[in-house]
Amino acid sequence: MQASTNIAFKEWAVVVDALGRGEQCLILRKGGIREKRGAFHVDHREFWLLPTQYHEAERSVIPAKRPVVRELAAQATTDRIPFQYYAVAEQVVTLDDPGPIAALQGRHVWTEQVLRDRFEFGRERGLHALIVRVYRRSDPVWLPTSESYGGCKSWVELKQPLATDNLAPVLDDAAFDKERDELMERLTHHALAHS
Repeated sequence: MQASTNIAFKEWAVVVDALGRGEQCLILRKGGIREKRGAFHVDHREFWLLPTQYHEAERSVIPAKRPVVRELAAQATTDRIPFQYYAVAEQVVTLDDPGPIAALQGRHVWTEQVLRDRFEFGRERGLHALIVRVYRRSDPVWLPTSESYGGCKSWVELKQPLATDNLAPVLDDAAFDKERDELMERLTHHALAHS
């Protein structure tokens, strides 16, 4: 693990919350319309999670998580951002077939339809699946918001690096290994079955 980094990955607050609770270890990304090089790329394997509010999030997540979207939106501030969770991408898989989307239900908070829509969106069909090991600070570091963090893009550079000392894994080794292996089975089984 890096000693510090100023790299952050923007993700819906409800997803960051689920990652931070150990309810999911998966990030599925198509990319924002303002991505560098015109498409999403996994430019960094370690990063802070930057929780965002998105007006469409409530109807894009499973019903059980919709109250959490509202709760997190009510708690959000416009002048500061909490950084409490750090992620290490252990595996990255590019989905060029929509088949695994159904197999991944129950392993994340998005609805199947929103993922299918993301898969089909843009010039190229597909999604990026990042299996991440998430670590938690006991207390978040609050940083002021910045215009440079805005826009429809995944990666941002924070104004200052944040140290990664005193982080604790959200899931213990055995629980994370089990989840990672099951996710990889679902991701690769479909690819092997359809190759």
